[in-house]
Amino acid sequence: MPTRRLSQSDIELLAHFRHQLRRFLRVSEELARAHGCTAQQYQLLLQLRGFPGRRWASVGELAERLQAQHHGVVALVTRCEAAGWVERRASRGDQRLVEVHLTPAGRALVERLARLHRDELASLRGGFAVPGITPSGDPPR
Repeated sequence: MPTRRLSQSDIELLAHFRHQLRRFLRVSEELARAHGCTAQQYQLLLQLRGFPGRRWASVGELAERLQAQHHGVVALVTRCEAAGWVERRASRGDQRLVEVHLTPAGRALVERLARLHRDELASLRGGFAVPGITPSGDPPR
């Protein structure tokens, strides 16, 4: 199956998307730091708060959601636990499973940061829409 050659416009659109993505990530890092946590800690808290269908996640599930190594997520959970944002609990259904839950302090932090992140995304005005790939994207100019 032959693939079509990318045009200059295709490359420009991809470059624009990556630029907007990097800008958003840089702002995210600054917001997290200003609120006393790292970008990785915020991501962990966000994934816990936004985990589909329940209020907790296992370390393995968090590793998948964060696209990170299991042992790295264990260390991240430990740092968030030391900060008072999460707690580990033995699962009632399977004693081998450890559930990671947000504490009230962790919930308050992630809610505050998520609101700021949502506002930042709104300010990008379609910067994450790539014409031809995602609907409603207008080419940058």
